[in-house]
Amino acid sequence: MGIVEAVCTSREKGTVKRVVDSAMLVAAWGIEGDAHAGEWHRQVSLLAGESIDLVRQQLPGLVFGMFGENLVTRGIDLAALSPGDRLQLGSSALLEVTQLGKVCHNGACPIKSATGDCIMPREGVFCRVLSGGVVRPGVQIEAGNADSVDAT
Repeated sequence: MGIVEAVCTSREKGTVKRVVDSAMLVAAWGIEGDAHAGEWHRQVSLLAGESIDLVRQQLPGLVFGMFGENLVTRGIDLAALSPGDRLQLGSSALLEVTQLGKVCHNGACPIKSATGDCIMPREGVFCRVLSGGVVRPGVQIEAGNADSVDAT
């Protein structure tokens, strides 16, 4: 079990996201007001805080959201997830993993320009929202497969 360490949103795709106090996850849509929300498979992105910590060793001024991530996690092994796995956030929100990693923006990535190395293509986890709810720092995350985390 892990926690949400930070919640980040942006109005435009391909930009650094800003840390927010909380966000509303909307079923079959994503984060209300976020550029990546919509009827597709990458509604919400996650990145491990532990991975960000490693990049901070080279870039101490790195802030959450610079990789374009929506949710920064802590204490959950995102690398062990597979498409179809589910993530229960608190008591109401439920995400389904749809994609691991992504294709980068072919060298024109403003995130890579800002950070020197975009880890999102290698370590990002992308999900769709099955059940909505409010997400904020400190919310617990529990991972499981479709059978062990129920979409009720």
